[in-house]
Amino acid sequence: MLRIATAQLWVHDQGVALDFYTRKLGMEVRADVTLPEMGNFRWLTVGPAGQPDISIVLMAIPSAPVMDPETAEQVRVLMAKGFAGTVFLTTDDCQAAYEELTARGVEFNEPPEERPYGIDSGFRDPSGNSIRLTQLRGVAAV
Repeated sequence: MLRIATAQLWVHDQGVALDFYTRKLGMEVRADVTLPEMGNFRWLTVGPAGQPDISIVLMAIPSAPVMDPETAEQVRVLMAKGFAGTVFLTTDDCQAAYEELTARGVEFNEPPEERPYGIDSGFRDPSGNSIRLTQLRGVAAV
């Protein structure tokens, strides 16, 4: 059987991303390991409390030889537009979660709005990655 263990988001600054995902979103650090033998490569993962088997890798945009400068710039441009990755979060009360996250300093570009599948809202992380916060109902919640 296959299971999803991690998903990856590109980030400009792993320290800034770590602060955002833990302090503002309330996620937990799953792994934070720096490997000197790999040029100080940092493997940094976070995940929601109560879901220990799910992690999001907060991956710094690599340089050569892993990624050439032109590709790295393309990734940065896509991130700035909010199209380099999306995380979908669900909650039982979108309005309450919106208010709590706003109080923690999260800036929503889309406040909660009724949709055919529930209540949906959106914001971005400091690197520009899109995050959707949804309260699902009906068939979509199954």
